[in-house]
Amino acid sequence: MTTLRPFSALDVLKFNPTNLDPLTETYDLSFYFSYLAQWPHLFTVALSPSSTITGYIMGKTESSPQALLLSKSPHYLPWHAHITALTVSPSARRLGLARTLSQVLEKGGDEYDAWFVDLFVRKSNLIAQELYKGLGYSVFRTVKGYYNEFVREKR
Repeated sequence: MTTLRPFSALDVLKFNPTNLDPLTETYDLSFYFSYLAQWPHLFTVALSPSSTITGYIMGKTESSPQALLLSKSPHYLPWHAHITALTVSPSARRLGLARTLSQVLEKGGDEYDAWFVDLFVRKSNLIAQELYKGLGYSVFRTVKGYYNEFVREKR
């Protein structure tokens, strides 16, 4: 049975096997610690019965900078939750863990009065796109160059 708990600082030393998927975005330690310090309620880890990390989700709450000035702009984003990273190790996939972790983050966003949840997915990551579609998410817009995939493909 999978156990969910808040992410802790020591988890950064234990979650590398979960991050080995080439489609998983990885960050430097300061990035993870920054999220843990600012949004601990939106940073959850999933553990196997042997206490191995099998997945995690990290997110944040945000709105458009200068929200009052931009509120009439088509680019305005009201207060919302954002999924920064959601990853599940290959051994724990197809068990509904991504759905469960997403629901935990959505509930955390609700507790902070978020209007919605957003995220970014690589255009080439069709598996993730299907996952999020199945969770009820839809494509709002495509941000060209967000992941800089063209540059990567040219290397």
